[in-house]
Amino acid sequence: MIYTTIESLTLDGRDRSLDYKITGFDVAKGAWDVQVIDQIAPQGDEIVPRQNLFFRLYLHQHRLCPAQFRRQTMVISGVESAIRDACDLGYMVTQVSDACLTYSAQRHAQSLRTIQSYCRQVTTQQLVAEIANIRS
Repeated sequence: MIYTTIESLTLDGRDRSLDYKITGFDVAKGAWDVQVIDQIAPQGDEIVPRQNLFFRLYLHQHRLCPAQFRRQTMVISGVESAIRDACDLGYMVTQVSDACLTYSAQRHAQSLRTIQSYCRQVTTQQLVAEIANIRS
């Protein structure tokens, strides 16, 4: 399992992308909202890269190449660029549409519409039901 989170690498957010600076989007280094929730928290040596900007490069640098996962689904909650990267790398991407957010309902809805051609979108409840069916 690989988890990605978005978090500024600096306390003042000066490392943010131009888009994030223009829109005022900032998740401070070490902030509560960058943490993976306890119910799905990484176990053992699962990977948690702290920025998504170079997700594709990260996968390749750590030899987590598409050939290893090409036939598998990657489940992503949010982060359009991660979804595009995963799709470009050959993953079958599922986005958990109600497990992501942005600073306004309007921007959230627009993001879901924009990314829908790159992924299959399900709710948390739908995903949990699918996993339960696989296990039974």
